Amino acid sequence: MSNYQEHARSELTFQDAHAASELFGVHDGNLKRIAEAAGVTISARGDTVFIEGDTIASTLAANILNQLYGLVRDGYPVFAKDVEYATHVLCRDSRVNLKEIFLDTVYVTSKKRSITLKNPNQKDYIDAIRNFDIVFGIGPAGTGKTYLAMAMAVAALAKKKVSRIVLTRPAVEAGEALGFLPGDLAEKVNPYLRPLYDALHDMMSFEKASALMQQDSIEVAPLAFMRGRTLNDSFIILDEAQNSTTEQMKMFLTRIGFNSKAVITGDITQSDLPSNRPSGLIEAKELLYGIDGIRFVFFDKHDVVRHKLVQKIINAYELQETRKNR
Repeated sequence: MSNYQEHARSELTFQDAHAASELFGVHDGNLKRIAEAAGVTISARGDTVFIEGDTIASTLAANILNQLYGLVRDGYPVFAKDVEYATHVLCRDSRVNLKEIFLDTVYVTSKKRSITLKNPNQKDYIDAIRNFDIVFGIGPAGTGKTYLAMAMAVAALAKKKVSRIVLTRPAVEAGEALGFLPGDLAEKVNPYLRPLYDALHDMMSFEKASALMQQDSIEVAPLAFMRGRTLNDSFIILDEAQNSTTEQMKMFLTRIGFNSKAVITGDITQSDLPSNRPSGLIEAKELLYGIDGIRFVFFDKHDVVRHKLVQKIINAYELQETRKNR
């Protein structure tokens, strides 16, 4: 069978000159990014772009350009990172409608920054949180699991859909025993909860968050502090759930009361539990998957929305793990 691909040359003309200029980027930087990702040559003359490459790659590049142009026309500011996300998504699946993802605003922060979605799995995750009372988000770091759950929680509180947010994490010793850390119990566990505070303060001002905590409208606490409670009218997030034990996971899931929503996030490849202690997240996946009313969303390395090196790092560790298991 021949590997020959038919060469194609096509052109696209964009009617809105201002939108076209924003799409092309400074010194046609966005066009260069799309050309490199799709494996074609793209040049621009005025409001027209010329695409050269094999037929499949040229069609892909045209799809990326047309969809991004549509976003710009709808008022979405397309930055270099958005072009990178868009090309990544459409290179994986050209049938994806970018507007359904990029224009889905989860929350607008106190700094007027819109928190939007970057890939189909994030869209699936947010839709699951909207429609289910218990959602598990499982996958590697950098996929937006906790951050998006936090945005949904803050939005629910702002719209008075719930009366409080409860943020929790297992306080698992990871190379350093709690007893050797300075301070009282609160000071000892605070480093484990720091990422939750960071995400929260990215959504709202420090003063607003502090006031809501004083009112008990927002609570950040170690998982062990959830025992014996019933959480009604709450949006509850359990982060780093791979570090929960079987008993802790069962305890957490049975705390959920009326008009409450729980999101459990974690990476089952990154457990800090002793080797002889099974992860509560892994067992929950095995026991609860398929139960009506509970939704699992699985992310992978392709959904990472951090620095592109993060994907390469995940790839390297996955390769090492594969070699060990041979």
